[in-house]
Amino acid sequence: MASHYSFSQVTPQIEKLADMCVGNGRIDPELYAKYEVKRGLRDINGKGVLAGLTEISEIVSYTVEDNEMIPCDGKLFYRGYSISDLVAGFGKDKRYGFEEVTYLLLFGKLPNAKELDEFSALLADYRKLPTTFVRDIMMKSPSSDIMNSISRGVLTLFSYDDYPNDTSIPNVLRQSLELIALMPLIAVYGYQCKNYYLDGESFIIHQPVPEYSTAQNILHLLRPDSKFTELEAKVLDIALVLHAEHGGGNNSTFTTHVVTSSGTDTYAAIAAALGSLKGPKHGGANVKVTAMFEDMKQNVSDWTDENEITDYLTKLLHKEAFDKAGLIYGMGHAVYSISDPRANIFRSFVDKLAVEKGMEKELELYHLVERLAPRVISKERHIYKGVSANIDFYSGFVYSMLGIPMELYTPLFAIARISGWSAHRIEELANAGKIIRPAYKSVSGHRTYEALAERK
Repeated sequence: MASHYSFSQVTPQIEKLADMCVGNGRIDPELYAKYEVKRGLRDINGKGVLAGLTEISEIVSYTVEDNEMIPCDGKLFYRGYSISDLVAGFGKDKRYGFEEVTYLLLFGKLPNAKELDEFSALLADYRKLPTTFVRDIMMKSPSSDIMNSISRGVLTLFSYDDYPNDTSIPNVLRQSLELIALMPLIAVYGYQCKNYYLDGESFIIHQPVPEYSTAQNILHLLRPDSKFTELEAKVLDIALVLHAEHGGGNNSTFTTHVVTSSGTDTYAAIAAALGSLKGPKHGGANVKVTAMFEDMKQNVSDWTDENEITDYLTKLLHKEAFDKAGLIYGMGHAVYSISDPRANIFRSFVDKLAVEKGMEKELELYHLVERLAPRVISKERHIYKGVSANIDFYSGFVYSMLGIPMELYTPLFAIARISGWSAHRIEELANAGKIIRPAYKSVSGHRTYEALAERK
């Protein structure tokens, strides 16, 4: 007999009630057009509805000429700096970039050498979980889903904070820096607990190394022998940099703005963002890409045969292959059309890592799919803008080459994106805006109340 109450059963009664929910909850799709409702807060052409202003980052996917939108190669700016220039800058100096980019996103300026050293040291000082936190919080309730484990950890840290509800900017900044520093520990330790208690594997907990960058510490914490190559750490660092921020309109960042506008605490706001990112339509895309390629490798006999690859991609769109969802994962983006600048930057680092790992054959398969997929999609679907590989197309492949378990793919996204979330939370607080509360129009008719005895 179970020692705790189980929520795992969906009973016939619940099934019947669920049918009632759905049956009485469907809205005529034509009403969205009638009342000009922007579903998903996007126009018919895919352009986002303007919901706010930000100085933190900018996404450019088109130019305007004679009042006409002309698609262009995608560009991404952090605080006005091109992401390409930022990566080239710290790459030329052979430095890790995530700490520098985090500083830029939070404070709006690039740090000088002294400021960067002091900031990195501050993050290292904060990279310590409360005493017994791992034992009392993480080990006693291991979760099969690491994103849920992270959310619980973040919410629990509220109880260890002497000023958890103080939303003054200095206090929120202190909380944000602590969470940025602690997120890798919470994620990796959560995985180690799951690995031991639920999967029956060895339990290994390393302490972080103060001198290491965030990327180095992740590999150090995750691997039993703590060993990694310089290229491995550099490629992971680039992944963190490219995922750190992406405008205020992505789902999790917008969630951060919405929840922050209510006046709630930092831990609740970040937990809400984590809940958003966990969704497979947002943060889980690289998991789907990786699984899709594994299925492709099993069902395509010649990885170099363009016709065979094209046939498989066509089956994906026809819902005849993989998960039958009708999607080629990793292709296309809600904003970018011609190219995703993050994918363009990442591609060269992916190539180098594949050579070091001896996975050139798999790399060529990725390149071939990247080239063929847009043709297949444009042939099979009516699309209003171009289709190209996005950052998720390559990130899962990189994580697999680094030996990172799939359970940590989305958590790695969170480890990076908390820098952007924190900057946006502070921006929302600094501008003292109103609570974000969009309008919903009721399309339900009015009804006359019936006494209980008269109801059928």
